[in-house]
Amino acid sequence: MSGDHADSASTHTTPNLTLRRLIHLWLAHAEVSQASPSSSSAISKQQAVDIINGEFDSDSLAKLIGFVTASEVNLKFVALSNAAVTRFVEVLAKSDEIRICEVIVEILDLISTENGIRERLNELILKSDDGRDCLSSFAMVLQKGSTESSLSTAGTDTSAVEAGLSALLAISTSRPVKKELIRLGIVRAVGKILSGYDYSSAVRRVIEKGLAMLETVATCTEGGGDSEDGECVVEIVRRLMKCSGVATEHGITVLWSVCCLARDPSAQEKVAKVNGLTKVLLVMQSDCSGSTRQMCGELVKVLRAKSTKSNLAPYETRTTHITPY
Repeated sequence: MSGDHADSASTHTTPNLTLRRLIHLWLAHAEVSQASPSSSSAISKQQAVDIINGEFDSDSLAKLIGFVTASEVNLKFVALSNAAVTRFVEVLAKSDEIRICEVIVEILDLISTENGIRERLNELILKSDDGRDCLSSFAMVLQKGSTESSLSTAGTDTSAVEAGLSALLAISTSRPVKKELIRLGIVRAVGKILSGYDYSSAVRRVIEKGLAMLETVATCTEGGGDSEDGECVVEIVRRLMKCSGVATEHGITVLWSVCCLARDPSAQEKVAKVNGLTKVLLVMQSDCSGSTRQMCGELVKVLRAKSTKSNLAPYETRTTHITPY
């Protein structure tokens, strides 16, 4: 066997097809066994319809989330149902139970990726008392839901907060919605999220969406003046270069909107006091987009006037290689 006998039959590998079939059968049986517990708890389409048409509670809505996430077909089944989307918005506008609102927001986030759903949500939400009731429920999820528990407990699931921010980003396409969100305190809520979460990668998506939300409302005149509420701009400066490139670019856009576009002197002073000029210079030297670099340049001009105590103030900006990450 160990000799160099090229013509020997013993040196040719003959596939054991019977053994191979047995292995495939065993693997298939193992997959079925592992899938059986979840499949037994899965609900049918009719059961999903019954839940949508019935009285919502956290248990039934949790089953509905399981149904939606089980397959693309199930997700489309719920998303393309006008009755389902209408029902979700109606309950969200009327319910004061935080857990029910959280789960509905998660469902809306899941189905909002389907074509036409964002427009449908905008239409339904604005019909509901100009969107006030529904948007206030979104704000409640961010202010009183999983956010609070995550501030006191490390490693808390952030799915509800992330879903709430995602859904709000999906529907915040019109000025009335943005103005109402500002009135409801979205800037303060996101500011608490920024200050409450740590700098770990586990919360990166939440921070990115939070800063994207601030960028969205900062384009409103009301939002630009309110973005310094609750030390929000201070938290934005602290987050620069510490989360991701996406988060940093969102943050720069917000700071530019407040400090350069709105020319808010209070915000300018707060950014300067927390060494914002240095942070902006670091971003400027990083691998950021051209538009972000241009906004950084304008921020440097504005902040230099405020940074009278900074050693960087008397010097012109020079191209120096700084490794940002």
